[in-house]
Amino acid sequence: MLAQDASYDGVFFVCVTTTGIFCRPSCPARKPHPRNTRFFGSVRECLLAGFRPCKRCRPLAVDGGPPRWLAGLLDRVEAQPAGRITDQDLRDAGISPHRVRRYFRRNFDMTFQAYHRARRMGLALEALKRGTDPLHVALDCGYDSNSGFRDAFEKTIGATPGRSNRLTVVRTRSIETPLGPLVAGATDDGVCLLEFADRRALPRQVAALKRRLSAAVVPGDHEHLAGLAGQLEEYFAGRRRTFDLPLVRPGTAFQERVWDELTRIPFGQTCSYAEVAQRIDRPTAHRAVARANGDNRLAILVPCHRVVRQDGSLSGYGGGLWRKRRLLDLEAGVAAACGA
Repeated sequence: MLAQDASYDGVFFVCVTTTGIFCRPSCPARKPHPRNTRFFGSVRECLLAGFRPCKRCRPLAVDGGPPRWLAGLLDRVEAQPAGRITDQDLRDAGISPHRVRRYFRRNFDMTFQAYHRARRMGLALEALKRGTDPLHVALDCGYDSNSGFRDAFEKTIGATPGRSNRLTVVRTRSIETPLGPLVAGATDDGVCLLEFADRRALPRQVAALKRRLSAAVVPGDHEHLAGLAGQLEEYFAGRRRTFDLPLVRPGTAFQERVWDELTRIPFGQTCSYAEVAQRIDRPTAHRAVARANGDNRLAILVPCHRVVRQDGSLSGYGGGLWRKRRLLDLEAGVAAACGA
């Protein structure tokens, strides 16, 4: 920290007790006295300890994209998805295995080895859905036998290779934003997932999505995700007020009515849970509205952050109330600048 060594960014975070903020080790701000610092290994720990992100070094962002060391690693995975990359391989490439584990845990909620395996099985799933012989797929994935491939495929995908044609494929990637990384997912029909990576309910939301869509969730990119990344960049830069992406949001009839109403809340404005209940002709269902709000799997796109308490105070945002405040402040500022 004292040396502002950027190679430790992402390995640990510095919390300053006198200011209540947390920073990257390389933060250019004046260094605090050691007795006024606490150190944590993840953004989540910093937030739960009551610290807010530094506006100067932006510890929740990674300069709008993956760090340089990660880009080469992901290229290597794409070039040889059937291969294996060990900790020693990482060290030989000048990359700390510990740093890789931290980054993938924080941004993908899995280890790097699990990511590599999921990417390999995702490509295998696509090949099987195209009608490729399972034996050929197994060999292409580096397996000598069908049984070994079948076990690994079922463990990762949740179905045997023979039943894979029944599955919907949800491709997922991480999208960096000024408020931290978002986990995004899409099928061929549209965007179906957008959640902050450190949201505690993210595993539950992914499980619900897999169940409702009969889906396999695998790392990968998609044209819908590329479009989403561009539109989110414009949104956070204050150049976009609405999104024009196809959305996939399976839910109960009541949830879908609530989510429809959320999309009608104007940019830069808020609405109470009770008002949403009134608008869907369920005036006594404000608690159920709040639950449906929390079950929304498309943060920002279906703007549940625009729903507040009756007195205007903030409550109930899975990404954290500080993010809800930042989103509302962003939209209010853009709306005011446009005279709307």
